[in-house]
Amino acid sequence: MLRLGKKTTLPARHEALRGRDTRPYAVSPAHVVLGTPLDGPWPEGSEVLHVGMGCFWGVERIFWRLPGVVVTAAGYMGGFTPNPTYEETCTGLTGHAETVRVVYDPARTSPELLLKVFWENHDPTQGPRQGNDVGTAYRSAIYWTTAGQERAALATRDAFQAVLAGSGFGTITTEIRSAQEAGPFYLAEDYHQGYLHKNPTGYCNHGPNGMTCPVGPLRQDS
Repeated sequence: MLRLGKKTTLPARHEALRGRDTRPYAVSPAHVVLGTPLDGPWPEGSEVLHVGMGCFWGVERIFWRLPGVVVTAAGYMGGFTPNPTYEETCTGLTGHAETVRVVYDPARTSPELLLKVFWENHDPTQGPRQGNDVGTAYRSAIYWTTAGQERAALATRDAFQAVLAGSGFGTITTEIRSAQEAGPFYLAEDYHQGYLHKNPTGYCNHGPNGMTCPVGPLRQDS
């Protein structure tokens, strides 16, 4: 994965790269693994949750494997530059985080289950980095689209913070805000979509962190 910049502070809006009115590249319409539409339409009742955990290659694979997930997509969110490219995002001058859009069936899974996986597969205390990946583009983030997701994000954060503290870790730095406030989700270039399916031995910076997020009573998959 390219390491084009290590900017560790977010730009102000007036400092961000200018961007462009339209996406400067084409993206395949269907998910390479799931076969479902990458950019919709999705089944009625589907819900959308956006998560940032560092490099989106490994993050996307974690979530496309989960029961109840309709489709995943790698992209850029939480910044200022319209229709950014990967190279621009990596400089830290767009303000975006590498993000995975998770579309799921709420009858088969729940925000709590998805966020349990989120917390347990990265270190959410590192601020503008994730392991060797340094820069604001690799920050931990949750961008919610429903009130239930917001409640789940805050509740699971608080529960996991207690686990982290008990294991000697610091304070969670995960950015939690509404998708409306965070701004548009921009699909990443086609080669990023399903990257670790296309490149099975490719770079992956994610896996279980050895701690369990206690989410309480959960619905079981049907």
